[in-house]
Order: sequence, then C-alpha cells, then structure tokens
Amino acid sequence: MEGTGVSDKLVEEVIATIRKRAGAATSADCEEITVATELTSLGLDSLDLADLLWDLEEANNVEIHMNIADAWSNLRTVGDLVEALRTLMAKVS
Repeated sequence: MEGTGVSDKLVEEVIATIRKRAGAATSADCEEITVATELTSLGLDSLDLADLLWDLEEANNVEIHMNIADAWSNLRTVGDLVEALRTLMAKVS
C-alpha cells in the first residue's frame, strides 16, 4: 500500500473505527492492528462487520453496496477494507 498523507489518514481512521467497534468483541490487542491484520482475527462477526461498514459510510459520506457475504469473501484484511473505501471515495469525488 502506497503511503500518501490521505492514505495514512484513511488507514488511521479505519483502524480507529475498528478499535471502537471491536472493543470487547476482540481478543486481539487493538494496539497491534495494522493493514495486514485479518478481520477474522479481530473477533468480528457479520453483525460487527455490518456496523463497522455503516460507521465508515457515515464518516466518509459514501455508500458501500455489498452484502455481508460479499464483504466477508472480499475483505480479508484491514488493508482490503481501506482499499475498498478508498475506491468508493474516489468515485464520489
């Protein structure tokens, strides 16, 4: 993942949102979340993922059009989530 100011801010925002949403649901150390962290390792279930996607939609004024089954199959890592969000944001601007 290439590092630009915008990208770094987006990564930080996504990780902060995951930390907030995962909270007690995760056994992983939330301080250790990186773009390589697998979403399943965070203890997030499908409802948590849906809530996380909603939070990211609201924060970035985008609409994420995917059902949860697609999300689980296409978004394996935090980096995948960041890239998907970045692509949506580019389409909006």
